[in-house]
Amino acid sequence: MDQVQNLVSQYFGASDRELHLGGIPVGNIAAEYGTPLFVYDSQVLDQKWNLLRKALPPEFAISYSVKANPNPAILKFFLDRGGGLEIASAGEFHRALSVGCPPEQILFAGPGKTPAELELVLSKGIGEIHIESLLEAQRISAISSQLGVPAKVAVRVNPTGDAQGGAMRMGGKPLPFGVDEETLDDVLDQILPDKFLDFQGLHLFTGTQILDYEILVDQYRKGLEIAKRVAQRLGHPLNTIDFGGGLGIPYFAQDQELNMEKLREELAVLMTQIKNEPLLAGTKLMVEPGRYLVGEGGVYVTRINDIKVSRGKKFLIVDGGMHHHLAASGNLGQTIKRNYPVALLNKLTDTPEETVDVVGPLCTPLDVLARRITLPQAEVGDLVGVFQSGGYARSASPLGFLSHATPPEVWVERGQAYLISERGS
Repeated sequence: MDQVQNLVSQYFGASDRELHLGGIPVGNIAAEYGTPLFVYDSQVLDQKWNLLRKALPPEFAISYSVKANPNPAILKFFLDRGGGLEIASAGEFHRALSVGCPPEQILFAGPGKTPAELELVLSKGIGEIHIESLLEAQRISAISSQLGVPAKVAVRVNPTGDAQGGAMRMGGKPLPFGVDEETLDDVLDQILPDKFLDFQGLHLFTGTQILDYEILVDQYRKGLEIAKRVAQRLGHPLNTIDFGGGLGIPYFAQDQELNMEKLREELAVLMTQIKNEPLLAGTKLMVEPGRYLVGEGGVYVTRINDIKVSRGKKFLIVDGGMHHHLAASGNLGQTIKRNYPVALLNKLTDTPEETVDVVGPLCTPLDVLARRITLPQAEVGDLVGVFQSGGYARSASPLGFLSHATPPEVWVERGQAYLISERGS
């Protein structure tokens, strides 16, 4: 509960035992739009953007990673603040265009891009494609040749394991993502002479959900080392270095929040070194966070539909579940189930007094939003909230499982609530 209280005091608010989002009692939102639903507080997203922008040197650009949450309202929010967008599919590309993002402000990364996807984005003048393999490079070259316009490309690099970290380590081991650092020169041998591949720079592929600023800085240093080596080969600095995302948020009780002030201090030192390095002169530096910007701004709200006891264990059965929030159920990569911050949203200040499992309506024992969690005495009709649900929640879930209705999304801002996606059939 301490984690919930911290989140409420840091980002939201409460009155008369009830969570407020954007100044609105959560019960009012649930009454108007029904449950289950996702609610996003624009003030939190604004706070996170400003924290990140303050921590990064002004030379760093930010591209929001659409995969974290592709709702058009969220994409527009970050575009309006000067961000670009990073996509991983044709569907995300269409969403980016639909909210008015210029194609040249879009980056395309991800393994297994199809020829049709590549032709689509190249025909629209995408800003940069991040190459994942030699075959992909050949496909891009062939399509660009047909279009008669060179493609701006970068190479996504899976670096060696000396700068890794985070809850989900992604680099330094065999992976389908990017090209291994030790094969980078061979890949460049084929890309650089190709007149239809306009080589721009590198994309560093390492880890995600990083809560240690020192790990992030080590990864940035690693990326700069690789970039300097390539620049030396080219005889001039790269145009771009994409350090990826990776910035994490504290999901679990033992997690410590990423120290943005320390990160700011370390990056200021690093930027001084960059400015003194001729091989990095004029290179555009960028990051592409998703979870860090949106994760803490969202709450998944469900209502208790039944309460039952089975062989001494109490279950709170809610109207939402893993089909809407796979990550909270632990079925999106957790080896051992750990609870997200969960609370009775209409009894925030009540004393926790019973240990329960919070489960959904699906016909599978995997549908558990919280296991062995201590909550205040619950009643049918109470609202259960899963915090840290703004990113990799709805969009990373099997929404079609059992054909339950898809949950709506609601945006709250300055005391007003707006429906930004309707409940689906």
